[in-house]
Amino acid sequence: MGNCVTEQHSDKDDVSVITKTHFKFKYVIGKGGFGKVWKVQQKKTDGYFAMKVMLKSRILAKRSVSSVMNERNLLAKLKHSFLVNMHFAFQDRENLFVILDHLDGGDMRYHISWKKKFTEEQTKFFMSNIIIALEYIHNLGVVHRDIKPENLVFDSNGYMRIIDFGIARVLTQENHKDTSGTPGYMAPEVMCRQNHGISVDYFALGVIAFECMFGKRPYYGKNRKAIRDHILSKQVKIKRQDIPKGWSIEAADFINKLIQRKPVNRLGLSGPKELISHPWFADFDWEAVKSKRAISPFVPPQNKDNFDTKYANEPWKDEDSDLMKKQNELVKQAHIQALFEGYYYTRLSEYSSAVSIIRSEIPARKRKKNRNNALSLSTYGSNLNTKEA
Repeated sequence: MGNCVTEQHSDKDDVSVITKTHFKFKYVIGKGGFGKVWKVQQKKTDGYFAMKVMLKSRILAKRSVSSVMNERNLLAKLKHSFLVNMHFAFQDRENLFVILDHLDGGDMRYHISWKKKFTEEQTKFFMSNIIIALEYIHNLGVVHRDIKPENLVFDSNGYMRIIDFGIARVLTQENHKDTSGTPGYMAPEVMCRQNHGISVDYFALGVIAFECMFGKRPYYGKNRKAIRDHILSKQVKIKRQDIPKGWSIEAADFINKLIQRKPVNRLGLSGPKELISHPWFADFDWEAVKSKRAISPFVPPQNKDNFDTKYANEPWKDEDSDLMKKQNELVKQAHIQALFEGYYYTRLSEYSSAVSIIRSEIPARKRKKNRNNALSLSTYGSNLNTKEA
């Protein structure tokens, strides 16, 4: 298992290079734990991006500073065509901003809510996309730990990418205290506070494949404890007589081997090659998928919003709570702002474009004054070592 590539970054944020003023806000396309996601357009290039806006006071209220900083640091080290990649990260006094690839196909949860089930051909294609992405991050020693339909987003051609690295971690031997995740997709070893490895992501993959086949998860319950009890009570297995029409025995076997409760029995324990070599993928053209030459058997509806507009625009229920009011005051303090120091990021390939955008907006008489800031960022950019695929 490889190590995450390293990145050197400046000690302090250089907010002079890119800010929210360089983007046109179109409309809200999603909602997360700390804020909302906007579709935005970069003014200079006219390119579209997704902008995740996270309220610092909400991050503090949920005690998640380390989580958002961890995600920023991981995204700065990752770049892959089957991930939603980060282009910029910056902040102001109230918010953190992350500029990401914009995909307009919607997340898998949205489409499951409408379709309920998918065909075997569609599911195999989905699985291949996720496996390719997981192979990349796992080879860098990163485990995602929150693979679920909400974190799988389609592009307009029906290709899927992984998003949200908030609880992802660089793999360590002693990680039994890391118990975050989503009940229903969380591997039993995580729920039971045991040390775990990359196969927790493959357990979640099996749950999603099961859901595509039957329209429900293999292990369910009203809360985390009920789901845990269900997992511990019995090993779910798809029997031959339970296989839906149009599905193969190989597909059922693939899913059965992924949803094994014991990691030692689970497909993928030794890495993604075990999944790729499974009989279900016999004669599957992996290269055509990796290069995105293959035609997806599922293409999201075109020329429409593939997201729940009502949910995305819902107000926060705790917006006027005493806790949030307290956190809003705390954010104004210097020692709280210091917790987010170093959040600024621009991908090396974006650096020249970002600088040219700023230069075009700064009157000539002020450029000399700002030259030192630009030079300091240039030094930072030259040291950035990003592993791309």
